[in-house]
Amino acid sequence: MTYIAKPKIVHEGLARNALGYTIRDYEGGMSTLCAGCGHDSVTAAIVQAFFELDIPPHSVGKMSGIGCSSKTPAYFLAASHGFNSVHGRMPSIATGASAANRGLHLLGVSGDGDSLSIGLGQFAHAIRRNLNMTYVLENNGVYGLTKGQFSASADVGTKAKKGEVNEQQPIDSVQMAMAQGGTFVARSFSGDKEQLVPLLKAAFKHDGFALVDVLSPCVTFNDHESSTKSYAYTRQFFHRAIHLDYIPPAKEIKAAYDEGDVMPVELHDGSRILLRKVSKEYSVNNRGAALDYIRTHQRRGEIVTGLLYIDESEPDMHGINQTTAKPLSELPFDALCPGSDALADLQNRFR
Repeated sequence: MTYIAKPKIVHEGLARNALGYTIRDYEGGMSTLCAGCGHDSVTAAIVQAFFELDIPPHSVGKMSGIGCSSKTPAYFLAASHGFNSVHGRMPSIATGASAANRGLHLLGVSGDGDSLSIGLGQFAHAIRRNLNMTYVLENNGVYGLTKGQFSASADVGTKAKKGEVNEQQPIDSVQMAMAQGGTFVARSFSGDKEQLVPLLKAAFKHDGFALVDVLSPCVTFNDHESSTKSYAYTRQFFHRAIHLDYIPPAKEIKAAYDEGDVMPVELHDGSRILLRKVSKEYSVNNRGAALDYIRTHQRRGEIVTGLLYIDESEPDMHGINQTTAKPLSELPFDALCPGSDALADLQNRFR
């Protein structure tokens, strides 16, 4: 992974949080993603959320797998702990990190390909164990690093860059998380920072597995052959001296709309998505009603955003397994390895 250091310039007028840090202290390296990528907007929201929560960067453990989304931890919290795992295996690394040091604020960043295909099993078990972490799923419906094939979250009828139409039913991470017993489930849009930052702050403070699925448009592959802004159309009317791929700069997509409203958002390819924010009357504590609400609006072609479900009564992984309150990483050796007599007593319990 290429890391380009970002110059740290701190102006005297920059606001400081309760720890005395400025927002620059929560940034990372320079982004190497395509200009206009929604993932960079998510990065900005994560930086803002940690800054406002007064969380020390060194107390954060950031994890990722493989994909465009999994590059983004390099772009925030440069002073935190980090681990870039193999494809789909980030939840295992996060589980081990939590088991060893429950004092870390664990943040996992993944994508729809990393989480809903090769990593589907690990994703499901992290939810089932109620692992105490925030899991940000940057959802764009394609494999951006390998030329834009459909991911498991691509909707039926979606047209790919080369013209193929997806005919397979998508996996909805939000509905899956609810079905698996997830205790904090939310969805947002990368361009709606006003909604995303508070959701991330709530997720970071939740004791248990907190899923924040973020719709994050891919400016390179989220187009189609019939669009006048597609690469095929551009090449048809552009005389090339040599053949090469060019990713044109694009503006970040932003949206602002009220609770209960439906907001049509036009993507870079000219296509539109419909976002609906849950209303104030929506109940976030009824799992069945939440699923019905999501599915009802899904049939209308609307994507429901906001905090969709929360349950603060369920114990997290440490509570379920009754682990020590002190992180294992801080225990002395004799407590971690009490000797052969203690091992014999333990084995006798299973005879």
